[in-house]
Amino acid sequence: MDTQVTILHNQRCSASRAAMERIGEAAVEAEVVDYLRHPLDAGALDEIIDKLEDAPTDLVRRDSHFVALGLTEADVQTREQVVAVLTQHPRLMQRPVVVKGDRAIIGRPKERVAALLAE
Repeated sequence: MDTQVTILHNQRCSASRAAMERIGEAAVEAEVVDYLRHPLDAGALDEIIDKLEDAPTDLVRRDSHFVALGLTEADVQTREQVVAVLTQHPRLMQRPVVVKGDRAIIGRPKERVAALLAE
């Protein structure tokens, strides 16, 4: 059975590039989505959250951009808040996100990607 693999990828991110290497090593064909050039809409984010093994709030990066936007933990506690923040600010999405069939993971630590692909 051939299971579709999708990676939400940011070429500038070392963890995302490492995930691409794991996909190549596994000889898996994957759809690569550059989510900064092609931001996900609320429906696509909801689909990913439905499959996500991590907490929805984990999809949001808490970096300097998060702080500069004036966001706090209180802004990303619920699924709805996470979707709203990421549709407005796709740059805040944790990366990479790898989807395989009905499962999705955040590829941190990097070893998680190889484990998902091996299943």
